[in-house]
Amino acid sequence: MKRTCLLALVVLLPLVLVAQERVDLAVVHSIKAEALQNSQVMDHAFYLTDVHGPLLAGSPNYRAAAEWVVKTLQSWGLADAKLEKWGTLGRSWSYRRFSAHMLEPQQTSLLGVPLSWAPGTEGPVSGEVMVAPLRSMEDAAKFKGQLKGKIVFSEQPRDLALPTASDSRRYTDAELAEMAQAPEPGALRPPFAMMGPVRPGQPTPQFRSPEDSRKLRAALTQFLQDQGVLAVVMTGFRGNYGTIFTSPAGSREAKDPLPPPTIMLVAEHYNRIARLVEKKIPVKLEIDVKAQFYDDVEGVNVVANLPGGKKKDEIVMIGAHLDSHHAATGATDNASGCAVMMETMRILKTLNLKMDRTVRLGLWDGEELGFLGSRGYVKEHFADRETMQVTGGHALLSCYFNFDNGSGKIRGVHLQGNDMARPIFQTWLEPFKDLGATTVTIRNTGGTDHLSFDEVGLPGFQFIQDPLDYMTRTHHTNMDTYDRLQRGDLMQASALIASFVYNAATRPEMMPRKPLPKPRPPRPEAKKG
Repeated sequence: MKRTCLLALVVLLPLVLVAQERVDLAVVHSIKAEALQNSQVMDHAFYLTDVHGPLLAGSPNYRAAAEWVVKTLQSWGLADAKLEKWGTLGRSWSYRRFSAHMLEPQQTSLLGVPLSWAPGTEGPVSGEVMVAPLRSMEDAAKFKGQLKGKIVFSEQPRDLALPTASDSRRYTDAELAEMAQAPEPGALRPPFAMMGPVRPGQPTPQFRSPEDSRKLRAALTQFLQDQGVLAVVMTGFRGNYGTIFTSPAGSREAKDPLPPPTIMLVAEHYNRIARLVEKKIPVKLEIDVKAQFYDDVEGVNVVANLPGGKKKDEIVMIGAHLDSHHAATGATDNASGCAVMMETMRILKTLNLKMDRTVRLGLWDGEELGFLGSRGYVKEHFADRETMQVTGGHALLSCYFNFDNGSGKIRGVHLQGNDMARPIFQTWLEPFKDLGATTVTIRNTGGTDHLSFDEVGLPGFQFIQDPLDYMTRTHHTNMDTYDRLQRGDLMQASALIASFVYNAATRPEMMPRKPLPKPRPPRPEAKKG
């Protein structure tokens, strides 16, 4: 009998834990109605993309967008909305003009983009193409003395095998069920798992540590400058049908050397030129880039509060990164996240919901450069991850919710290893099951600003989103425009996050925490850099 009672207790315990978490369904109903019937999320996205985008960290566009967000939040009654300094970004960059043409053996326009943190050409320049793949300093040594005045194609052409899978998809029930299961003990997450499998014909990318990558880039940059290269042309290891996945060509650090003017062409155009050169047919290109650097740029986040009631010193925080890459207007990465979090604040303010805790919005600078804005904010307000010295504010943050995986609807939430939050989130998701949000997973996810909170022991969470075409078409590409945003998905996300925030701001206790992590002092080589 005792064994039977004990077994029943074990079975019922999770249900008791869930039952202890209360959800005000009347409030959830009002939040859904405002989010789904009176949505302004696409208006926010329009201004962040079509009007102000792209939003490269520290650029004039970024500053203009941040100031627009502040004014918009103030117009909703958030009187303390402001730009808050987090530190010095270093060197920023923008461009105003780009064109590329093949002059010989045929005349044609080329589709591409200039790469960030590379200088302009000071007017149109023309020169002969030389294919010189440069993946290491050993490669560079092979071409020493041969590159002066040349336009260097610095990568091998890629075999563009016919894609057999759809570029866009939603998670299936089976995939979500698998995601809800804990990973096998000891299983390692492969590097850049979000990127998905490399398609047939694509070279396998070489993964180096950030410090090794920085050193190699600096060494190759100096080599190309010493050789008198006219310009560098790249194509990257993925992307087809006119899609370009961009990356910085140079560094935000003023101490690092500037690369030659550097552009990226779509693979189809890059491959044509490479084939001509391989067949000993001379190719002449003309490139025109007008770019500008901005030195000693001050970094700023956008911060705003909805003041709470009897526990107003305690904080529930939401956020997304405001900066983007430059090839398009940064719609799915991450105007979508900023628009959803702005809409969350608008919904809560419009409904005048009474919440015990203060709700704080943070739109972050420099995420694309290593979580600079959110890490700077966390260090100032909560804790230093290198020493784990905490401030008084560390004990007052209940949790942080982040949105930064494209335009897909929310399908659940990552616990980020926080088992104690499982029954809470399961209860909060219940009213959104008919909108597709069902999954709670113990698995961690990386690559965005919730890590700045999690790494100092604060409950930081990122939602599970349908992948859509985020990693295949829009993430850091020239296709990342307003047109790729899914209105219904962003409306659903706004409703769900507003409900989560209300629940977190009104529950009797703050969110449970994992133990404080150990300090993470910088590596010796990082200190030198």
